[in-house]
Amino acid sequence: MRKTQVINSQISNVISNMGHFDTMSIGDAGMPVPAGTQKIDVAIENGVPSFIQVLKNVLTELEIQKVYLANEIKTANPAQLEQIKKVIGETPIEFIDHAQMKQDLGQAKAFVRTGEMTPYSNIILESGVVF
Repeated sequence: MRKTQVINSQISNVISNMGHFDTMSIGDAGMPVPAGTQKIDVAIENGVPSFIQVLKNVLTELEIQKVYLANEIKTANPAQLEQIKKVIGETPIEFIDHAQMKQDLGQAKAFVRTGEMTPYSNIILESGVVF
């Protein structure tokens, strides 16, 4: 059994197969996922697990160099935006329209669906390198 923080086998597999500039996404329960993008559903009930819990878990193993967030989070969910900033630290953020984010999910290695029920709680993580 793994001793690391990411024990979900599907999430672990995606992280293990990520290369530089590859993307994966984590999002709320309502985010539509394009056909062809692997959807890993970890939602149990309303709010469980939360978006932030899953983001923190993934970041224990995934090196990121940039994140993408919807512009709309700034006004529709500023509290979540502040939590995201705390979790990612100095990692650069690029804000894009939510419609663009939905399109960009088609290029992601996977989308992890959480039980989050707050608006625009979605992120695209761009993989970095550890050397």
